[in-house]
Amino acid sequence: MKVFGMILVVLGIIMLIITGFSYTTEETIIDAGPLNVTAEQEETINWPPYVGGIALITGVVLLAMSRDKN
Repeated sequence: MKVFGMILVVLGIIMLIITGFSYTTEETIIDAGPLNVTAEQEETINWPPYVGGIALITGVVLLAMSRDKN
């Protein structure tokens, strides 16, 4: 439980700092024999900052609970 708590704390901090990322995909528009037309599309994945805060708080609570048991 202690390791999971530390992972959540680190993940929560990262999610608060970086609120999303984008990547590029290549999509085939026309594929007719030797003719091949492709287009690049930029996809974005975003999450609200409160998700990072929830992960951070949950991680801190798990670390506090594991510290009480020892």
